[in-house]
Amino acid sequence: MDILELLKLVNGFLWGAPSLILLFGTGVFLTLILKGLQFRKLGYAFKLAFSKEKAEDTSAEGDVSNYKALMTSLAATIGNGNIAGVATAITIGGPGAVFWMWVVGLFGMATKYGEALLAMKYRVKNDKGEYAGGPMYYVEQGLGSKWKWLAISFALFGAIASLGIGNSVQSNTIASVVGESFNIDGWITGAVVAGLTSLIIFGGVKRISSVAGFFVPIMAVLYIVGALIIILLNVDAIVPAMKLIFTYAFSPISAVGGFSGVIVMEAVKSGVSKGIFSNEAGLGTAALIAGNAKAEHPVRQALVAMTGTFIVTIIVCTMTALVLLITGFWDPTGGDLSGVVHNADLEAGALTTAAFGSSLGMIGEYIVTFSVIFFGFSTIIGWYVYGYKCFEYLAGTKFTTYYGIVYILACFVGTVANLTTVWAFADMANALMMIPNLIALLLLYKVIKSETDDYFNRYLGEIEVKKAS
Repeated sequence: MDILELLKLVNGFLWGAPSLILLFGTGVFLTLILKGLQFRKLGYAFKLAFSKEKAEDTSAEGDVSNYKALMTSLAATIGNGNIAGVATAITIGGPGAVFWMWVVGLFGMATKYGEALLAMKYRVKNDKGEYAGGPMYYVEQGLGSKWKWLAISFALFGAIASLGIGNSVQSNTIASVVGESFNIDGWITGAVVAGLTSLIIFGGVKRISSVAGFFVPIMAVLYIVGALIIILLNVDAIVPAMKLIFTYAFSPISAVGGFSGVIVMEAVKSGVSKGIFSNEAGLGTAALIAGNAKAEHPVRQALVAMTGTFIVTIIVCTMTALVLLITGFWDPTGGDLSGVVHNADLEAGALTTAAFGSSLGMIGEYIVTFSVIFFGFSTIIGWYVYGYKCFEYLAGTKFTTYYGIVYILACFVGTVANLTTVWAFADMANALMMIPNLIALLLLYKVIKSETDDYFNRYLGEIEVKKAS
């Protein structure tokens, strides 16, 4: 058995039913103890994130505003999983997988809320005077030193994952798209990506968050507007597309022509796993930047952080899914497209490109092409923060420059290497990050509940008194 086969075997176990149940169950549990906070307070959370009210916390301690912390998290999260990941989910699980992506996203908002809250609650200052937070800190400080092994496990696999799924895999995707679209050699793309990355990441978290604050809204709007145009041009197909999603979420799809059929469990598994891949709720990654935010109370940043899951899954992923369905690029009856629709993951990005191109021509194809490039690059700079924080926990700030150099090299290597094994290793590292984080969230649920109650029962009342006086 070679290393790739071994990794596939391990990933089959790590991403099997027990882990998915743990992930989904954590979101459901937190939703119950918080009384559906992500639904009740969603409007308020968006107001904190995007309105002038977010300026209330400018005097609070922290390195970046809560808006920039959200944008940095979105930079890492809004990525090619929202393009290829959705297409893959539909390819494997049928349209019903989209429904289960929504479900895991909605419950995942409570998970991400808990992560960000604990990151703020247990954050520390490093020897550079910067804030550091994340699962390793709330594990060690919230659960005690006897759980430090769990904190070290998260940090170790987080640092490893950042070099794979957050870096070399993304640069490889960028190089492939640039090569196909503009006939540019991979090593040239690699040198450009590595150079741009170094200019940004060596400016520290503040520069990264500033770039993300400017860059992320533009790239998200570009993609969403393109998708909206296609949806509006095919407005009569929206209701049938939604019917497909809800029908096949609970009904199997019969085998027809070259199509082998899809059972309901496959739709559930595909939707849940790709939903996690697209929004990262439960991995603990968003907590790594949330600890740097300026907020006078942990709940404020937690509310802002949970909007990221809504944006990624309910808005961006839904746009992709509707484009694929209303343009007819998912067809269970067979025909010329059946061989494309039911191919492996590598066909998924091309499937979305073809769907955009079918309505908008070359403009549509270029929208997806540039979205892949921009999404991939933003993921690289966003995941640097995650990896940096994990490495800092393991080795201290003294050696973080060496991590930055390795990260830049991984950028370049990713554009010229075969990353099949790296993909598999990164999947394993992601699962091994997720498990310690979810354990900590479940064990610290009383802290999440008490901080939430304190904010809404005490803090907001004191704010109103201050305003009145």
